[in-house]
Amino acid sequence: METLWFCLVAFMITMYVLLDGFDLGAGAVHWLAARDEAGRRQILRSIGPVWDGNEVWLLAAGGTLYFAFPALYASSFSGFYLPLMIVLWLLILRGAAIEFRSHIRNAVWIPFWDAVFAGASALLAVFFGAALGNVVRGVPLDAEGHFFLPLWTNWVPGPDPGILDWYTVLTGVTALAALVHHGALWVALKTEDPVSSRARRLAGLFWYAVLGLTLVVTGVTFRVQPHIPQRLAEQPWGYVFAVVALGGLLWSLLQRRRGEDGRAFVGSCAYLAGMLASVAFGLYPYVLPSVSDPRTSLTIYNASTGAYGMRVALYWWIPGMILVAVYTWFTYKRFAGKVRLEEEGY
Repeated sequence: METLWFCLVAFMITMYVLLDGFDLGAGAVHWLAARDEAGRRQILRSIGPVWDGNEVWLLAAGGTLYFAFPALYASSFSGFYLPLMIVLWLLILRGAAIEFRSHIRNAVWIPFWDAVFAGASALLAVFFGAALGNVVRGVPLDAEGHFFLPLWTNWVPGPDPGILDWYTVLTGVTALAALVHHGALWVALKTEDPVSSRARRLAGLFWYAVLGLTLVVTGVTFRVQPHIPQRLAEQPWGYVFAVVALGGLLWSLLQRRRGEDGRAFVGSCAYLAGMLASVAFGLYPYVLPSVSDPRTSLTIYNASTGAYGMRVALYWWIPGMILVAVYTWFTYKRFAGKVRLEEEGY
């Protein structure tokens, strides 16, 4: 049962990254792909009907952590209090920017909120990537499962880490490049020229950054977290997730060059899903490793709730996820195709 819930949480986080990831990336390229008000409105309209619905997956993943792995929820939400507050404020600012920019037609008002939107989107991608880096690297858990991390210490992973060090900054930059590539492909798919062609060129530039950073971060991860290569040595079939990630990245390149924006976006989804699945597989059964003493690490066994609670929760999770899946499918089906400025909206 613990393994099932580990997979379900990983699935929900992956869905959040795939869906909210493209609108974070679209925000990060907001100023680069669009050069005028009409172009920026196209980008906003491409994510306008779905951006808040995409964040449902983040809330659902947090709720699932709460009842499936309460010890992990309690430990991480207290130890990562500062970055979580930063993420919360960035989410608030980003939502406010999307909603407020069009309320007043002013030469200062609109550019201000455009800057907030682009900056908050890019910083969220970096912080989410750094958060994943913290989980992979590990934190200084004590015997009670508590820890505290300052924003930074000596910038070196080890027994006394900070939230930011060279490794977590590297994972943050990799996440930013991956989501910018993802978002640029979405913008190319949903908008008309010249915004679409600019977004396609940006996706091409960031593709090389994603490939290079992926190779680098994979190599250093094997040194920072030795449990991952050990697990792959014991279960080599886990390399299939890396093959999916690399195959998706190559597929997105080939399809983008053919002008198939939809297929290129699917390739980017495969890349992100494969990377996240690789991390989940490599860490299993850990959910939060300890850098001070491996015996104090949180695993799917010592961080989970009781077996009865997990069974009952599954009865509620299944219909809830069916509703979310139907809602998500209906929304994307309803707003399929290129965006049009003459319609009501952003």
